[in-house]
This record gives sequence, structure tokens and C-alpha cells, in this order.
Amino acid sequence: MQSLLMRSPIFVAVCWIGAYLFITLLPLLLLLIYLPFEDRGFWLDFSVALGFIGLAMMALQFALTARINRIEASYGVDIILQFHRYISIVAVAFILIHPLILFAVQPETIQLLNFAEAPWRARYAVLSTLALIALIVTTIWRQQLKIPYEPWRTLHGALAVIALVFGLVHALGVGNYLGLFWKSVLWSALILGALWLFVYIRLVKPWFMLKKPYLVEQVRPERGDVWTLALRPRGHQGFPFQPGQFAWITLEISPYGMREHPFSMSSNGDRMDIIAFSIKALGDFTNTIKDVLPGTKAYLDGPYGVFTTDRYENSAGFILIAGGIGITPMMSMLVTAAERKDERPYLLIYASKSWDDITFREELDELKEKLNLTIVHVLRNPPSDWSGETGYVDKELLARYIPERRGTRNYFICAAPKMMEQVELALHELDVPVTNVHLEHFNLV
Repeated sequence: MQSLLMRSPIFVAVCWIGAYLFITLLPLLLLLIYLPFEDRGFWLDFSVALGFIGLAMMALQFALTARINRIEASYGVDIILQFHRYISIVAVAFILIHPLILFAVQPETIQLLNFAEAPWRARYAVLSTLALIALIVTTIWRQQLKIPYEPWRTLHGALAVIALVFGLVHALGVGNYLGLFWKSVLWSALILGALWLFVYIRLVKPWFMLKKPYLVEQVRPERGDVWTLALRPRGHQGFPFQPGQFAWITLEISPYGMREHPFSMSSNGDRMDIIAFSIKALGDFTNTIKDVLPGTKAYLDGPYGVFTTDRYENSAGFILIAGGIGITPMMSMLVTAAERKDERPYLLIYASKSWDDITFREELDELKEKLNLTIVHVLRNPPSDWSGETGYVDKELLARYIPERRGTRNYFICAAPKMMEQVELALHELDVPVTNVHLEHFNLV
């Protein structure tokens, strides 16, 4: 029983949340040991506490974006990055409230904002705060400011490092709470650990990726303006992945260039000799996939993701609900299950614009001969002789196909955000347990 609990994704996720809170608050609590001065009043101490908590949260932001597999495997990269975005705002709020309380309690300290005459420790505080504000503004309004992703990513990292380092220098310079040597060492170690993660993700990991290149084996067209990019490892064995997972791809350039893009694998997760990605031409980068030549060098960072049937070996079967290019991770699940001779039932509900737009239409029909697979196509623009489902995947359609014992299956949804929201709500209204519903969001940039 204890072993099952330790392997439970929910239990592991709760443990990581506890670790986050512990690491955030422990350095602050240790500062309360051997205070070197008399009581300075509640509001002043509260102001300082907010500053230190904000600084610790900033340091942990580097861990959230380092793609640490042990953490990512509990939540998924998409959820971690969403948490990273929201908790950044909280951290900045704490840091901004810190001086505001100080100015209210001790109005004479407002003169510290006079950058030309302020002591150096106050100057570092101002620079750190300005870097944080610039970081938040350029992130939230990046598209309105028309900042391309790659330059923004470089700017984002530089501003984060400046804010963190200058924040630590400010705290060390004030010295009231860090007057003891071991306290300074503690906080310096926390910040240095965060900076090491930054160096690792930007310099060390790309170096390892350079040692394991891939070559483009084939670029083949699929229905629905989709192109399958097949990669073969060069000089190494590649990596296995769980069906439904994804990887970050860098094409033609060095992985140090930070021009990487996340895509789901569409091939068999148990095969390491070839890894395939099926990519719909939707934007600047994806529109160039069809022009990639065989032999082009590529680099992969992965696998990542918790959107996989492999996490639910005890499930009696699976319901896969896809819209458009959302079929990609589902295809990997089905191909892998067929190769494994999985006897469990699979139901695929696949929404497409038209009959000719159904990506992997023929391949899916072939899989029905190898799997206990039922396919329900839902067309928005059906041909005149179409007798199948039309319109959208709604509550009534789902009720016709999913089993009455809702909790015996696990449900995987990958589609456009609006469709995913509607399907998730419909499943909830049909009494599908929330723990059995799994979504793949790809808002990673």
C-alpha cells in the first residue's frame, strides 16, 4: 500500500508543492535565529519578510524553467510554465510592497530613490526592481510590443539574472538580517544554485545535445496540411519515450541558438531508431517544415510530458478525443499500443473540418485491424453522402459513445483551446471523474 502511494502522481505532486513552500520559507525562518538587533516594529519586519520571500521565489523560478524531469513528470511542462507565469507576478508584488511599507513607516527613506545620492545598496535595489518590472512588462505584453520570441527569451533571461543578483547584493549590503556570516552564505548559496540552473539550461544542456545529433530521414506530406518529420539518431541510440510525450526540436542551427520548438511525437514510443513528429503548417516556423531537406541536422531536448497512456496501466481502456492536429499524440499512443498488442478497448473521437482534412485517415483504419479500436469521425463540413457525426464534440455526442461506467476509462483530450474547454465541461457534466481527464495544452512560448 505504501509503495502504491509513493508512486501516485497526486502524492508526488503534493510532495513537490510542499518542497516548494519549504524552500521558499526556510531561509526566511532561519533569519529569525540570533537576531542582531532589537525589535524594530511589526510593519518594518513584515516589509523585510516580504522582500526575502520574494527573493526566494525569484530564485525558485529558475528551477521551474530548467525542465527538471523529476518535477516535470509530476505536473507536465505546460502546468509548470503556467505556475511560473502566475507566481512571478506574486513574487514581484511582494518585492514592490516591501519598499512601499518601508516608505510608509519611515517616510525619510523615500530619499533612497534619489539614485545619484543614494548609497550603493539602495541603487542595487532600484536596479533590481526596474529589471523585474521590465521583465513582467515585456512578458505580458510581448506580442503587443512586437518582440520576437528568440530575442525576448534572451532578454527575459538577462533581466531575471540581473534582478536576482542585484536583489541579493542589496540584501547583503543592508546587512541587518544577514549580519551573521552563515546567514549570508545560506542566501548566497540559494542564489548561486538558481544561477547554476540558468547556466545548465543555457550552456551545459546544449553542449550535451551537440553530442547527440539527429539527421532528418524523411519529410512526408499528410492529409490536413500536415508534414511528418522523421529523424534518425546519429552516433547514438536515441531515446525511448512514452506515447503522447513531446520534445523540443532545434533544426539546422546549434542548440545554443535557443530557436527551439515543442512538438509531440507521432511514432512508436518503443522505437529508438526513428522518431517522428507530425507538424501542421500554421505559422512562420511550421510553414518551413515541408522545405526541410533529408540529411538536415537536428537536436532534441526530451522527452517531456505527462499526457501519456503509460501512466495508467490499470485503466480498463482509453477514450481519446482529438481535434485537428491534436491527433498527433493520440497517433503515438495507438501505434505503440498496436505494437505492444494491447487488448484493451480504445475509442477515438476525432473532430475534423472535412473528410479530406482527416490526418492519418488511412493509417487509423489500418490500426483497427491490430487494436480493439473504435473511431468516431466528427466533421464540420461533411460531404453530401456523409452519414456519420457532424458539427462539434458536445455533451450529447459524448453520451452516445462513452461507457456508462465512466470511471473505468481514462480520457485524453488534445485540440484547440475552445474545444478542449467544451469537452472538459461536457465530461464533467457526464460525471466523469476529474482525475480521469487529461489535457494537453501547448501554450509553451
